[in-house]
Amino acid sequence: MGETLMNTANPMSPMADPGPAVELELVRDMAKRALWVTPAVLLVTFLVWGVPGALSTALALAIVVANFVMAAWMNGRAAKISFALLGGVAMFGFILRLSVVFVAFWLTKGSDWMRVVPFGLTVVIAHLGLLFWEMKYVSATLAFPGLKPSTKPSRS
Repeated sequence: MGETLMNTANPMSPMADPGPAVELELVRDMAKRALWVTPAVLLVTFLVWGVPGALSTALALAIVVANFVMAAWMNGRAAKISFALLGGVAMFGFILRLSVVFVAFWLTKGSDWMRVVPFGLTVVIAHLGLLFWEMKYVSATLAFPGLKPSTKPSRS
């Protein structure tokens, strides 16, 4: 009797059971993959652009991972409140996170160590690369939300 029923006709109604928080599970997996490729990416940019290129790339990779973490956290919190808030956070949160990337670039663009090309390439390629890489491991079923069962880390 104490159960709350969700009103599916009203998107402003609170969600009774949002289910598991798969956002953080996915972003944790993406961050782990980013750590795997970071040494190779830094080595390549060091060989092409030197220390300034590697530093620019390191900043870009940190921003990309922070961007994914922020998106997962914001969407996960909003999903527990209402569908309408989730939609608003997904749409306007993207603009906010894009602004963070712009501000980070704008604040560092005049530095001696900042190189625009490796920074820009890393931001674009890392975002798309990590998303496409993660698609391979995401379960697109309601039976197993989040990562596919065979790719979930063991909790031993």
